Amino acid sequence: MAVIMYVDFPHSGPFGEEMAKQMKDLANSINDEPGVVWKIWTQNESDKTAGGVYVFDNRANAEKYLAMHTERLNLWGYSEIRGRIFEINEELSIINKGPFN
Repeated sequence: MAVIMYVDFPHSGPFGEEMAKQMKDLANSINDEPGVVWKIWTQNESDKTAGGVYVFDNRANAEKYLAMHTERLNLWGYSEIRGRIFEINEELSIINKGPFN
């Protein structure tokens, strides 16, 4: 069953176009991670946070990615990383135009 994973953490920048330039290789590599269906990158410059919303094909792949990603962010000097995984109610999501058929 597909799951949603939400991650955010304090981030002082860059944001916007500069973030896109600096994170392009990372973004491309995420497509090769087991179970990743898609990711939406998030940023809030006024709150100084960044992160993402992901869909994974199953909880096990999401949990593995979250552990790896948390470790990677820690190595890059980030802390206070918040990650949560949620099951998707596809029946209700379809009513609200969720991409499930």
